[in-house]
Amino acid sequence: MTWLLDSDPAIRWQTMRDLGDAPANEVAAERARVTKVGWGARLLAAPAADGPWAGGACFPAGYRGSDDEGQPWTATLPSLMLLRAFGVDPTEEPVRRRIDLVRENCKWEHAGQRFFDGEVEPCINGNTVAIGAYFLVPVEAIVDRLVNEQLVDGGWNCEVENGSVRSSFHTTICVLDGLLNFERATGGSPASKAARARGEEYLLERGLFRSRSTGEVIDDDWLRFSFPTQWHYDVLRGLEYFRVVGGEPDPRLDEAVALVRGKEQSDGRWLLENTHRGAVHIVMEEGDGRASRWNTLRALRVLKWYDEGRAIAATA
Repeated sequence: MTWLLDSDPAIRWQTMRDLGDAPANEVAAERARVTKVGWGARLLAAPAADGPWAGGACFPAGYRGSDDEGQPWTATLPSLMLLRAFGVDPTEEPVRRRIDLVRENCKWEHAGQRFFDGEVEPCINGNTVAIGAYFLVPVEAIVDRLVNEQLVDGGWNCEVENGSVRSSFHTTICVLDGLLNFERATGGSPASKAARARGEEYLLERGLFRSRSTGEVIDDDWLRFSFPTQWHYDVLRGLEYFRVVGGEPDPRLDEAVALVRGKEQSDGRWLLENTHRGAVHIVMEEGDGRASRWNTLRALRVLKWYDEGRAIAATA
């Protein structure tokens, strides 16, 4: 706790809320600092006279698709995802000003669609729904599209236009995150709730990381934890989603939780393991193989939710 609290306000206020017993007014006061000092203030101040970060929606203006140094994470979509992860208050004036400018001026690279109208890839649209719901912008039209794009197996895949009929964990977690945030912000709709339930079952049937048919680990990268996750899936991201859903943990999460528990270091911390290469506005951690405050916070609150939920279930 001392190590986590010796950090940026974005981590401090979430540690106070999720792991500590700080009074609500102290948590709120610390959260209010996110837009004033540290990472949140720096990201909000990143140059963009007309709103969009780096002049683009998903990619910086002029980006030509070379990934020699990884995908750049400096455009509007990843920047707003990071502000949401920081927990900035969406009603604060500097946040509202930036969101209004994005809504007016930011267009998707795909075909010039307005940012909060979404584009065609469900992974991008899922993240856009999560952002819109968090920052108080209507995104019902994108939600309707996502509901209608759900595949037979219960998930989603950005490669459908290229012939894929099987879901992708990467895409599915992005869509689920969006639908959950939309439901929390608006109450959702019967169709969006049913789609989210089917998508959750897709992940649970596979224990969050195993093939349903063979039981083998689908991708070893999913066993290594990153932050920011961007559009990528990993086991900790999957568990964080179910933690936010809340309630009694499904027993099919047991193996994934054991994986997280087994990664705790002797000093009680978790490592950064799989940084997604590419340019960023802010370097927040010391690199792969080093202790990560973000992953430690995320792992500890997953374990707290899981252990408390199992304890309640055992006494019911």
